[in-house]
Amino acid sequence: MHGVHVVGGSNPLAPTNTSNHEKLMFMSTENSSPPSRTPVNYFGLNIPFLDHLGVVPEFAEGGKSRISVQLKPEYENSFQVAHGGLIMTLLDFAMAAAARSSMNHASGAITVDMTISFLRPSVGKIVVEGTTLKSGKTINYCEAVVLNDAGEVTAKSSGTFILRR
Repeated sequence: MHGVHVVGGSNPLAPTNTSNHEKLMFMSTENSSPPSRTPVNYFGLNIPFLDHLGVVPEFAEGGKSRISVQLKPEYENSFQVAHGGLIMTLLDFAMAAAARSSMNHASGAITVDMTISFLRPSVGKIVVEGTTLKSGKTINYCEAVVLNDAGEVTAKSSGTFILRR
């Protein structure tokens, strides 16, 4: 295994001896800061995780939202399709954005519960559309779908959200 130095046995998880050269290489990369850039505005919010994923906020208004992301190899599972965690993240945000837009709410939304069905693999450009089904004083019921390039639904979700005060 690359980078593993066995000490006192054959256990690859045992503590390792790291050379001074390796320590210096680690320290030099650890302290380097990424190039600065302007964070993306996610319908009035700064969400570093979505920014890191390259999510594109398209619109959120009148209880509807639309976001997209281009699938990258590092977002794939062992079958070379979108990892379920990525799809869940996108569905969650699309529903929360739809809930916020139905009330013109400036703060974030908190997910109370969420149910997901994976219908087929998601590849290429992933588009997610969220819709608010019912807005209440405190609870919002939403749904969202993931679409592939052919317009087929690859996953769907429903969720309950509370708008942050």
